[in-house]
Amino acid sequence: MNVPQKSSVLFALGLFAIVIGLAPIPASANPDLVETGRLLAILLDAGRGTVAANQPLINDAGKGDKGFTPDVFEKELIEKFKGRSGVDLGNLKAAAVPETAKGLLPELVAASKKTVAANQAHINQKGVAYKGFTPAHFGTQAAAEFSSKTGIYLKQTTQDGLLRNPKNKADEFEAGLLKKLADASYPRQGDKAMSETVDGGKAVRVLLPLYYGKGCLGCHGTPKGETDVSGYKKEGANEGDLGGAISVKLPVK
Repeated sequence: MNVPQKSSVLFALGLFAIVIGLAPIPASANPDLVETGRLLAILLDAGRGTVAANQPLINDAGKGDKGFTPDVFEKELIEKFKGRSGVDLGNLKAAAVPETAKGLLPELVAASKKTVAANQAHINQKGVAYKGFTPAHFGTQAAAEFSSKTGIYLKQTTQDGLLRNPKNKADEFEAGLLKKLADASYPRQGDKAMSETVDGGKAVRVLLPLYYGKGCLGCHGTPKGETDVSGYKKEGANEGDLGGAISVKLPVK
């Protein structure tokens, strides 16, 4: 009499375990990885911002050597990153950040400096205004260099309607979150990121939204359809509109 009852209980427990196993694991279960991804995204965007701040210098056709060397870039990058994150890359050992971040942030700094170094010939070309080295160019190249060196997924991405470089095309996961980020109700202040555990708990994905600032509108603003300096058509964006995101994927160890 007790055997069938015992079997039913075991079956129920087994079914419960299966259900639990299939339940999605919240990203909050991996706070260190979420924070590491957020910091990596901020650092890449800080590099984009450093290039943007020096864009008038880079595009100065009347000047040859701009003095915008990898070391000059690094100094400005460290200042921008500290201003946004509160983390001093010059004293990372003492910083209150995850150990994973302490290993990966210097790798992204190195990849960013290598990108600036690789573009010195373009940056210092005299007699040419548009050098083909913008925040977007920097972001694509630095992210690819970092990923190649570390094996960590990092890229800047955007919605298809704003996509200029096919290398930055959003995957299915990114496209879904970009739709949410484009909602006017999503907070525009600070560096708030969206995160989710994927692949059955084997990885964490982090997406940091990028919203157009005033400096972006020269290429992405109005009038819509007008050709910008890079040869692309302006998107007709306004300040505060979603421009894209920095996407990071980190394995759960």
